[in-house]
Amino acid sequence: MSEPDGLVPFEVKRTFWTYFTPESIVRGRHAHHATEQVLIAVAGRIIVTMELPDGAISTFVLESPHVGVYIPPNAWHTMQYSHTAVQLVFASTPYQESDYIRDYSMFKQVWQSK
Repeated sequence: MSEPDGLVPFEVKRTFWTYFTPESIVRGRHAHHATEQVLIAVAGRIIVTMELPDGAISTFVLESPHVGVYIPPNAWHTMQYSHTAVQLVFASTPYQESDYIRDYSMFKQVWQSK
């Protein structure tokens, strides 16, 4: 599946939803070796924090279903949701546990050694 007019900058291989996440929970807390993602808040508000390998940190507030944020490979990211948030994710790869970097210190080690 590919998106018309370059709305998503990669061929979509997986789509999934996140919803009913308590506001006190921070999700994500990982990076991907290869997967690219676009996150969209189709309802509610999602605060996305992304750290790139060079240490640059960006925060995005998603509150509109026509706005998304691109998460490149090798970017540590977290999401915090409003009570009513529904997140739609487009991903460039099928799910593979081996693509995940779930330990922050490992994320820092992997990218500092390159």
